[in-house]
Amino acid sequence: MKKTSIYKMMIAFVVVLFSFSSVMAQGDLPFNDLPPQPNQFGKCYAKCKVPDRYETVETQVLVKEESIKKITRPAEYTTTTEQILVKEASTKLVPVPAEYETVTEQMLVKEASTRIKEVPPRYETVREKVLVAEGYGKWVRKKRYAGCTSVNPEDCYIMCWEEVPAKYETITKQVLSSPGRTDVVEIPAEYKTVTKRVLRSPARVDEIPIPAEYKTVTKQVLASPATTDEVVIPAEYKTVKERKLVSVGGYTTWSEILCESQQTNSVIRQLQSALNAAGYDAGPADGVMGSKTNAALNKYQQDKGLPVGNMNKETMNALGISY
Repeated sequence: MKKTSIYKMMIAFVVVLFSFSSVMAQGDLPFNDLPPQPNQFGKCYAKCKVPDRYETVETQVLVKEESIKKITRPAEYTTTTEQILVKEASTKLVPVPAEYETVTEQMLVKEASTRIKEVPPRYETVREKVLVAEGYGKWVRKKRYAGCTSVNPEDCYIMCWEEVPAKYETITKQVLSSPGRTDVVEIPAEYKTVTKRVLRSPARVDEIPIPAEYKTVTKQVLASPATTDEVVIPAEYKTVKERKLVSVGGYTTWSEILCESQQTNSVIRQLQSALNAAGYDAGPADGVMGSKTNAALNKYQQDKGLPVGNMNKETMNALGISY
């Protein structure tokens, strides 16, 4: 078992080394690293060149200092109403007769019981795939594709980890689908329904309160005394604009992207609709990766701090796009 694991590791190392040598032989690259080793086949990565990015920021400049103004407010009065007691509250006694109701209840006729049931085992015929030769993977460099937003086609380098599939053969065998067992079957108890008259509430004497009586009188009262307030007159500012460097351009790090087979018209339409819904004008959702869609995608990625310049999976997930 250990020899087999060592053999697999040696094969994987030789395949990766061969893939790196093949890529470097296709032309001088402005960097010397490959994408991270993926844990499955059919994955693609991109490293794109992006320019320096600037933005215009606004700064507030003081025009007039804050000041204070005194304002005298006169006293205020309000009309209030007040309740005066005319007659004290009292009570009276009221007799209430008893109440009855007819109810039904269940009476046990026969106790619950059980019986034993034997269930034999069951078998089924299944087909199983057996590995004959293991698959392996290799790095393959791709040409520029629709998901690259750069004007210069040499700015994006696409590397895909592709699978050489394993080989299998099918065998047939009998397997136990369910073992034999002994089931306990429950026989429920038997009941009958009986009807009887029962007391719902006994006779009683209720004490009914008679509320007190009041009359309303009106009078003037001081709501707030005369005051002198200090009102703050806020300072005045004006806005000035200046251009500020936000990020330095250069080659991005490797980011996982949609491979060419995943960049369907349907996915691009989803991308355009999601960008438009997020407030980035990508034009009509026509499934074509044009200049307007590229500009909207770049702006969204810059604003959200995502990898810039391609249809990477971080951006697709952020926009809720299925691919």
